Amino acid sequence: MQGFFEHQYLTYKKNHLRNLLALAKSDSHMHEKEVELLFKIGHKYGLKDWQIQNLIDESEKFELNVPDNFNDRMNLLYDLVLMVWADGVVEKREINFFEEVAQKFKMDKKVVPFLLKVFDNGTPPPADEWIEIKREAKEKFELK
Repeated sequence: MQGFFEHQYLTYKKNHLRNLLALAKSDSHMHEKEVELLFKIGHKYGLKDWQIQNLIDESEKFELNVPDNFNDRMNLLYDLVLMVWADGVVEKREINFFEEVAQKFKMDKKVVPFLLKVFDNGTPPPADEWIEIKREAKEKFELK
């Protein structure tokens, strides 16, 4: 039996993947590289293959779940950038989706080209640099 906090954390992890799925499914087609990335991120969060597959198979349209704090929002943006770069092609619809997410996160949409440049060709920055990037993004792009 799951305790209350375990259930909440599981919901948080699933919502994180649902947010990524909203981007992946925004063109009604999921590239195999996007699916691979979803499994990789799901595994990072401790989800089992069947849990990830169930999320992928859900037919409902996902509503964006806005994380409670800036750090969680930036970590979701981190995974969204990876998803944008997953198939090696950055499409206009992905940029539009990403800008909408940034605005819902109460951030200037200029954070999108900033993060795309940081993740040049889909290569994420090292963990110690990501901490500094989050600080810089908070100063430059968080709307007050």
